[in-house]
Amino acid sequence: MLRDIRKQYIFSTLEEENVLTNPFDQFHIWMREAIESEQLESTAMVLSTVDENLQPHSRVVLLKELSTDGFIFYTNYEGHKAHQIAQNNRVSLLFFWPNLERQVRIVGKVEKISDELSSEYFNSRPLDSQLGAWASPQSQTIPNHEFLDQQFQLFQEKFGNSVPKPPHWGGYIIKPSSVEFWQGRPNRLHDRLLFSLENAEWKITRLAP
Repeated sequence: MLRDIRKQYIFSTLEEENVLTNPFDQFHIWMREAIESEQLESTAMVLSTVDENLQPHSRVVLLKELSTDGFIFYTNYEGHKAHQIAQNNRVSLLFFWPNLERQVRIVGKVEKISDELSSEYFNSRPLDSQLGAWASPQSQTIPNHEFLDQQFQLFQEKFGNSVPKPPHWGGYIIKPSSVEFWQGRPNRLHDRLLFSLENAEWKITRLAP
């Protein structure tokens, strides 16, 4: 039974005196440890947006860059999440690393990055991924899987080994107003440290689990 599933969290603790004062610096440490722990898809994050009816939508995307300003991912600008972002730029992110019994919740505003930065990343992608960005009309209804294969072949023949970035594809950056670090603890007495941006400075508070 689902109600009988239990796990005791015992991996680590999270204390104020042991965290860095900047959440980006602390996140770098946790991301590195997630990668080193061989966590499956350590850069995966749940992105939540809200549509025009205030209905939340969540999906997994991949973190591709972490700047001093925020968290960057890339996508199709014509998909559902892009339309929702255009209507409401307030979003949230969630990272979950079960190997380390950790999660990070991020709340903030999202905006497009420059076309130059998007092109720079696009040109670093594998050829098949570049072609896939052209082949898939993201979020649109398609007749079958064969349609995607045909589109892929069409653009493969068109571009060969020199694939330009589609005009409808690029990056977003989420600039956080708060970042919460969660560390699992025994007896469900988990550690939660919340970094809140106040007057251009980060304030750290502890939250009850």
